Amino acid sequence: MTSLNQDIKDKLSNLNVLEKIIAFNVVVFLLSFIVKPYLNWMALPSGFSDYILKPWSIITYAFLHYDFMHLLFNMLWLYFLGRMFLNLFGSKLALNVYFLGAIFGGLLFMLCYSLFPSVFQINSRLLGASAAVRALLIFLCAYMPNHGVRFFTFNLKLWYIGLAIVVLDVLGVLSGISNPETGNAGGNLAHLGGAFLGYFYAKQLAKGQDIGRGFEKFMDSLMGLFKSSKKGPLKTVHKKKSKVGGYSRGDFNAFNNQKKIDVILDKISKSGYESLTSEEKEFLFRAGK
Repeated sequence: MTSLNQDIKDKLSNLNVLEKIIAFNVVVFLLSFIVKPYLNWMALPSGFSDYILKPWSIITYAFLHYDFMHLLFNMLWLYFLGRMFLNLFGSKLALNVYFLGAIFGGLLFMLCYSLFPSVFQINSRLLGASAAVRALLIFLCAYMPNHGVRFFTFNLKLWYIGLAIVVLDVLGVLSGISNPETGNAGGNLAHLGGAFLGYFYAKQLAKGQDIGRGFEKFMDSLMGLFKSSKKGPLKTVHKKKSKVGGYSRGDFNAFNNQKKIDVILDKISKSGYESLTSEEKEFLFRAGK
């Protein structure tokens, strides 16, 4: 049993951050069969008055799924998008886009249902990671729109895919309004909220503005509350640091690497991924790791 536990820990430690989210979604889905009566407290309600009673649901709803197919499609999208995203950007940026996409999708869902109760079906609930996944997808489409993706025998630019997805979500909202019994207006509203967040985040990042920095600091401070405060005896350690222009060599190298990444990403956004040299592709791959 100890050996099995160690094997599981080893496999989990080798997963990237988005693959760990996939694993967590699967675990929650399996547990949902056991604690089904309590799932209502994790789903996001359509009304702000109900939401006040369970504010955590703006995050927890993104880990619930209606059925196996709902889970499967979301996790497949997340797996393939995650591989592309983490080859270009860091894990913290991925988490920022993912969770802010879920939050913004949930807020748009509640806002529309609260402002237009005669248009949208009342007493609805929101489940699923779709808004968060949409945010990652549209972020990539907006940041490097001309990057080509192989589709059977021809290449499709990312912005074509992003536009098609958004159009389908708009049609989904309209279909859900006209056929509330069979449609999914709420889910598609959340998709659009996540898509908007991903687009806006990418465009601001291209200008040098990371709009998720505040959220990242908040999450770091929140996680810090759960870390052990025990510290070992204080030790005085004298380290000899080589300086380059007033900075440590590590900081100087990190700065240079980031500038090189920015130049490569700018090249991708203008000319597509295939315009990179083999050395640039290798550098991006190592940086993603």
